[in-house]
Amino acid sequence: MSLAVSGNYYGAGVGVDGYTATFIPAIWSGKLQVKFYLATVFGEIANTDYEGEIKDMGDTVNIRTVPSITVSTYTKGLNLATQVPSTTVVTLLINQGKYFNVLVDDVDAVQADIRLMDAFTNDATEQMKIGIDQTVLQGTFAGADSANSGLTAGAISANINIGVAGTPLAVTKLNVLDVIVDVGQVLDEQNVPETGRWLVIPSWFAGLIKKSDLKDAAITGDSVSPARNGRLGMIDRFTLYVSNNLKSTSETPGLSFHCLAGTKDAITFASQVTKMETLRSTTTFGNLVRGLNVFGYKTLQGKALVDLYVYKG
Repeated sequence: MSLAVSGNYYGAGVGVDGYTATFIPAIWSGKLQVKFYLATVFGEIANTDYEGEIKDMGDTVNIRTVPSITVSTYTKGLNLATQVPSTTVVTLLINQGKYFNVLVDDVDAVQADIRLMDAFTNDATEQMKIGIDQTVLQGTFAGADSANSGLTAGAISANINIGVAGTPLAVTKLNVLDVIVDVGQVLDEQNVPETGRWLVIPSWFAGLIKKSDLKDAAITGDSVSPARNGRLGMIDRFTLYVSNNLKSTSETPGLSFHCLAGTKDAITFASQVTKMETLRSTTTFGNLVRGLNVFGYKTLQGKALVDLYVYKG
């Protein structure tokens, strides 16, 4: 006996589309779509010299400063003046934290042919880095020395305009090199070493560099990928980093940004992932994965930090 196979029987009277809907099950891809993240730069511009052993929020790192030694003029026959140097202590407080706490439902875990926990953890790690980067960049510009910001910057010249709240400096492709050179002069007048200088700028600032006469020299072609740390290149002793995490304010001339410049001596940073755990949920069917990253930062050398306040002119 032969069985007659008809489209109406298998397709419930709707032909090919009905067949597809009934007999080809939905599948879950083992691949995840690419996700784009904001570049982070705090790891490139801050030092971790004093990170020490951090166990939890509220811990402190005590940092001793080097006193200034007085050098006197020697006069034959006179007694020598004696100096007793004293060391002050700067406290770095580990008082901030970022965390994630996500649930992987048992149903989702069965349906998805991917390791959801690993994917969620990797994403959470990137998001914590971005959050910390924003906190550090937007919380340190105020620590710049008074001679390293404003309309009369320059510890010696006191006539360099690098912008101030209410009166930001306009940057165009015609003066972008002048602005970078001026920032370098501000650090020079503070006797800040040339080695290891950095400058963090917004993307439009980088665009002006690429459109200016510097466009052929802006990208150094070095071995460090710009994809994750925003590294652009090197100009006038500065390694340039592009960041969308800088502090911005709406001003009358236009949206203005606190760009940062300096060396790693300026900002110190300490961080520790103190908790990373997986546990069974007590309220539903699924597993929880959560993590805690505690951190702290501080401007140690305000003379090595510049607050460049600018808008796109």
